[in-house]
Amino acid sequence: MSLLLLAGLGAVVATSGPPVRSAQAGQSLIVTTGWLADHLSDKGLVLFQIGDARSKPAYDEGHIPGAQFLNPSQDLSTPRVERALVLELPSAEVLDSVLESKGVSNDSRIVLYSARQYFTPTSRTLFTLEYAGLAGQVSILDGGLELWKGEGRAVSTDVPTPAPGRFTVHSNPALVADAGYVSASLEGNKVRILDARDTAFYNGRETGQGRNGHIKGALSMPFTTMVDSSGRFRSASLLKAQFAAAGVQSGQTVVTYCHIGQQASLVWFIARVLGYDAKLYDGSFQDWAARAELPVVGPPGKP
Repeated sequence: MSLLLLAGLGAVVATSGPPVRSAQAGQSLIVTTGWLADHLSDKGLVLFQIGDARSKPAYDEGHIPGAQFLNPSQDLSTPRVERALVLELPSAEVLDSVLESKGVSNDSRIVLYSARQYFTPTSRTLFTLEYAGLAGQVSILDGGLELWKGEGRAVSTDVPTPAPGRFTVHSNPALVADAGYVSASLEGNKVRILDARDTAFYNGRETGQGRNGHIKGALSMPFTTMVDSSGRFRSASLLKAQFAAAGVQSGQTVVTYCHIGQQASLVWFIARVLGYDAKLYDGSFQDWAARAELPVVGPPGKP
């Protein structure tokens, strides 16, 4: 079941008709296949299928007409450097160059969609585009390519060559949390920290980032619980209840983290959909665990 309109909250998906407008962002953060089919020919629409080398064959076999392929870990991230943080936001110069080459302009309307369950790279792309100054102009397609094809809608193997866009980056650092912000938020009730990793990492049964466990005070909210078995977003009522069960209260700022800032982007996205003020800890546990002075809650019997 797709997200339903939840009165009094932020941007949500419309089950039919045009996307519901958000008081925060000006556009719906989630659009339906029906809406996209009606707007494929809109002037200024830029459509991206999100993936990497492993999922590229799904694009080559048939994608939504007009869609470009975008690899966010390659195109919209800092280069991988040994011992450096992975998947960090790139410079404004890189964002400007890449987005213009993809046909993005200041007034573009952008829709992102996943294939082969690449949900978190898709939400990470939306986070990056909003950081670049495109808040209110970017949406995710509910159900992705699988739903589009499952409904019998047309696909294409043509690869579009977009005309260069005219885009100026206006970075929004308010979307990003760093270790200092998270550390300063461990006490008090203004911020709720959510761990988007699998519970095995949260509980400290598995590690790979120096220390076992989770940030002190963080509560578990696995990214896999944001979507249902069909690959569509869970209903707003279920997600709202899930956030409430994690102790998230109205008026709190939600900070999400994971291993490197990708899985956490999906929980950050849903927090935004539900109307919460939300930040993503970009360095995530890779950064936190490397700072010996910062507290980590590990499994019983382990530091």
